[in-house]
Amino acid sequence: MPSRQVLMVHGWSASSKSFRSLTRFLNAHGYEPTELWLGDYISMKDDVRVADVGKRMGQVIDEMIASGKLAANFDMIVHSTGGLVAREWLTTHYRGKAETCPMKRLIMLAPANYGSKLAASGKSFLGRIFKGYDNWFQTGTAMLNDLELASPYQWELAQRDVLRAPDADSQTYYGADRVWPFVIVGTHPYTNLLRQIVNEDGADGTVRVCAANLNARGMSVDFTQSDPDKLFTKWESRLDCDVPLAVLPTRTHGSIVDPDRADSDNKESLDESGDEKAQLGQLILEALGCQSFDDYRALQSEWHKISEATADRHTNPGREASEIFHQYMQANFYVTDDQGLPVTDYFLEFFSDTTKSHTQANVYLHTKVIEAVKVNSQSAARRNVFIDRTDLMEGYYTQQLPRGTERALYLSISAAAPGPNVNYFEQEKVGAEKLIPIHVEAEEKDRWLQRNTTHFVQMIIPRMPNKDVFKLVRAAQA
Repeated sequence: MPSRQVLMVHGWSASSKSFRSLTRFLNAHGYEPTELWLGDYISMKDDVRVADVGKRMGQVIDEMIASGKLAANFDMIVHSTGGLVAREWLTTHYRGKAETCPMKRLIMLAPANYGSKLAASGKSFLGRIFKGYDNWFQTGTAMLNDLELASPYQWELAQRDVLRAPDADSQTYYGADRVWPFVIVGTHPYTNLLRQIVNEDGADGTVRVCAANLNARGMSVDFTQSDPDKLFTKWESRLDCDVPLAVLPTRTHGSIVDPDRADSDNKESLDESGDEKAQLGQLILEALGCQSFDDYRALQSEWHKISEATADRHTNPGREASEIFHQYMQANFYVTDDQGLPVTDYFLEFFSDTTKSHTQANVYLHTKVIEAVKVNSQSAARRNVFIDRTDLMEGYYTQQLPRGTERALYLSISAAAPGPNVNYFEQEKVGAEKLIPIHVEAEEKDRWLQRNTTHFVQMIIPRMPNKDVFKLVRAAQA
């Protein structure tokens, strides 16, 4: 019989009612109603941010523990935006004392850890049509700003709990004597007619797999450095080991909280075997039942096999569209000049080599491999690039590049001059660019881009005043 209490936290635009099916599932597997707590929070009012919810949640949990109603040692299950709320609470309420956090196991179901494409739509006409009529047309703008791809909030939060950028503090929140996070996410699009509007490959209808995965990578690229060895600085990870990630082939964003598919909205009429249907519930129980950090590491390995088996389905034609099972990755770019000012007008391109040869292959690269580029609405210096890793490895490298060509990916950046007197990169050349390698298949240490992963790239480019900005002239004789 389970002895630990479980607190469940919903996502944006939802409520604790979204956990009714999961509650019944847990009841059927030994969790009594007294062991389950459902959190409710405001997400559809335009003045409430994720940080506000995390702060208030901390106050409520403290009060409940002090009163004896909530155990001083519990687990948490979160869905979608609830993942950000839990991370916000953990990294602010327990900053510098993570080992005292009462939460041990954090089971994240389709968490929007690194944003959602749908967040931008949620603030638009589409979001108001779906959600606005019952809420006086408020859609939770402040929270959706936090959820938008490549948002400033996600950058800051990722550097709090997952990544350690240069000169950052040494705090850790996940590890043997701290919190054990788990991530379970689907990769099947919505099948309901109206919901299909928001589908994209590599996602569950709302959250991309690579955005759900808590494991992330970071790197600084400083173009002001003349020493090539100082051009790149890879950020350290704050994680003791990779967080377990399970990617399920038949689950959408809605059905990921419904192990038994008890809710009529989650029937979805998918080609799903009995084992596939049962897998979600089994994984949730595995995570809740994990007893040691050695077990936790073992689960990471086993769940990785599940994710790879899901990806392998794309080679099984005739069952479903293969692209939904491709593995994707995304990169969040943030560009500033060497004075720390945001650079808002820049252009990114990808090539196979420094000469930009192989024209046809590079057309394929920009039409098939680079799926989407999104400029963040709050900060144009921040961009999200969505990359089809399967097409990169199996299409671009294998089929498009001439035989014998190095399997590598180079990135070029060019930036528009901020004015007539200042350029970027070169003093007198408008539109100068730089080219760097970001993925070299033959060299393991340079294979920086990883499947199912979000990458944070901070770029610093030199701001070059032109010659006329300052001159010295010889004084005339009196």
